Amino acid sequence: MNEIELLREWDADAPPLTDTARARARFRLYQAMQTPATTPATGRAVGRRPLLRIAVACAAATAVTATVVVAQNTGENPPRTRTVSATTVLRGAAAEALRTEKPLAPRDDQFIYTKEVIELKPVSGGHVKRYVDESWSSVDGSKKSYVSELGYKQWVPPFRKGESVWPPSEWSKLEKLPLDPARLTIVLRDGGMKPDFGRKTRADQWPMVQIYLAGLLRHSVLPTGLRSAAFEALAAVPGVEVLPDRTEFNGHTAIGVRYVGPRGTPWQDGGRVLLFDAKTYHYLGLRERTTAKLTTKVYDQSQYIVADGVVDRVFQRP
Repeated sequence: MNEIELLREWDADAPPLTDTARARARFRLYQAMQTPATTPATGRAVGRRPLLRIAVACAAATAVTATVVVAQNTGENPPRTRTVSATTVLRGAAAEALRTEKPLAPRDDQFIYTKEVIELKPVSGGHVKRYVDESWSSVDGSKKSYVSELGYKQWVPPFRKGESVWPPSEWSKLEKLPLDPARLTIVLRDGGMKPDFGRKTRADQWPMVQIYLAGLLRHSVLPTGLRSAAFEALAAVPGVEVLPDRTEFNGHTAIGVRYVGPRGTPWQDGGRVLLFDAKTYHYLGLRERTTAKLTTKVYDQSQYIVADGVVDRVFQRP
């Protein structure tokens, strides 16, 4: 079944597709056409379907639950300041992640708790919508998870036989990912199948590599050293750049990093920015410009995690 058929069967009353799912469909269409794509519209539907799962049979295709690291500056434009390179920011974020992370070893029967704030500010002015989403995700995928996004809450069934996601969400699989940034890139690039460490990454593979890295970073809790390795790997992705201006984000002066990709790919227009504290390079959250579903109303959407941890059951908090 191809992406178009999947989209035809999607429940029209359900929350919109994730940006990642949409980006994946665009990327595969681009691959099939083998010609430069036109720049897509910058508007995106507000909201993300909590968990898009696609069965993985033998060495078949991979399911993506990642977040794209592409962006545009959607805040007010402060005075232009001298900026650092994306490599400096991301490597600084890697060092900060190592310094601040708390080693965890959750059991398979536990849950990862995440509390995230999402704010939608109309570009034309008006009331700011604010959502506080709490989610409980099964550590090994064997139990029902409870997910909230933009106020939409639902139970997510456990993995069925032959079903998986990439990058992995199960803690045991996350622990097996390499902590060497170069090897991590190749393992993610090759979709969990036998990685070819001797093959150079092609230019047309980098967009998906950065999606996979961003998807890994989307996890609120990761094994020791993995978040740092992912930031280091992202620093080496061609097309990652720092925005020229600094912005205010959740009480911090922030530096924005975006992925623009090679010319002609669907990510060239931008759409999402990762934000880091301008002094410490601590990762703060992300911001993007979005368009409300079935309308032309444009919002600046900000989201950031305010609490996370490991708990024994759904609805329990750390």
